[in-house]
Amino acid sequence: MTDTRPAPLTGLKIVEISAFVAAPLGSMTLAQLGADVIRIDPIGGNIDANRWPISDDGTSIYWASLNKGKRSVTLDLKSEEGQKIATDLIAEAGTLITNLPARGWLSYENLKQHREDLVMLRLGGWHDGSPAVDYTVNAASGFPIITGDDERPVNNAVPAWDVAAGLYISNGIMAAELDRRSSGKGQEITLALSDVMLATVGNLGYIAEVQATGKTRGALGNGLYGAYGQSFECADGRQVMVVVISNKHWRGLGKATGLSEKLEMIGPLLDVDLSTEGGRFEAREAIDAVVRPWFAAHGSEDAARLLAEAGVLVGGFQAFEELVNSDPRCSTENPMLTEIDQPGVGRVLATRVPLKFGGSPAADARPAPTLGRDTEAVLAKME
Repeated sequence: MTDTRPAPLTGLKIVEISAFVAAPLGSMTLAQLGADVIRIDPIGGNIDANRWPISDDGTSIYWASLNKGKRSVTLDLKSEEGQKIATDLIAEAGTLITNLPARGWLSYENLKQHREDLVMLRLGGWHDGSPAVDYTVNAASGFPIITGDDERPVNNAVPAWDVAAGLYISNGIMAAELDRRSSGKGQEITLALSDVMLATVGNLGYIAEVQATGKTRGALGNGLYGAYGQSFECADGRQVMVVVISNKHWRGLGKATGLSEKLEMIGPLLDVDLSTEGGRFEAREAIDAVVRPWFAAHGSEDAARLLAEAGVLVGGFQAFEELVNSDPRCSTENPMLTEIDQPGVGRVLATRVPLKFGGSPAADARPAPTLGRDTEAVLAKME
């Protein structure tokens, strides 16, 4: 018998007043898990409404991609009437996500007067309240100094802290909702983007490493710290990334390349134990020198196939165009992706939440609304 339970968060209603990546991503994640999310924007859209990339007719692909499955309401949020309507919507929903300054009518103290058990999550920049965005937070993290292959800082093209913050937002809302169901009480949750960065730096051991050893890491290019990993150019000019973590991977590298005997000679020569991750890391330059000619003599597909067959972790570098146009993992062969007709953009692949539920499955991806599409319908229900 097929389990027909609804999506996990069916019945949870959320209002979002935000812009850019983290807050929209957090609320979209909740929407993809079944929550009813109403995004409120100023008339004409918030600061991110037309952000690049854009389609041929000027529709923001960026905005559409971060607002799938939501309802869109536009209000004059500078007017008392618009603020009152927004306040009523928040009170009716009972949950608010925002990254706007929480003062005046949008303060928790004010909104709580209209809904005693209100759950409100507010995202800020630095923990002291000063503004920040992903790329300025990342600059302070230490990661740009060890990214690349020299001492020139390199900011990551992926807004990693925004993405992580979005997932913290969805996690925080679900935790507060569980608490409200047991205690009957709401609460304000605050999250600083800088603290998302610091939590990650600490959780990965970078803070303790400096304190315990007094040392900091240098740039390793595509090398893997503390184990063996490296990128290699192949005969066709393309590059592959190879990662050796376990002894099985290490044996597989020798088997695939036919260089087992030469690789084993490195240990005694350098007085390192190649059966350990640390030993292979210390010997990384010698290992690179031994295996690099093998990659130069093989095409990237051939090299990747031989390495994979031998149990080595390997992946080829590819452009977004190749990912979208040629990689079956980024197609409807992968059940996480479905095709949708996105207004203003066209028919595109869209992702749903990556979690797979055996009993209460998340729905397929739904298009983002056009700006303000649901204003009339939402407000009519409040009359």
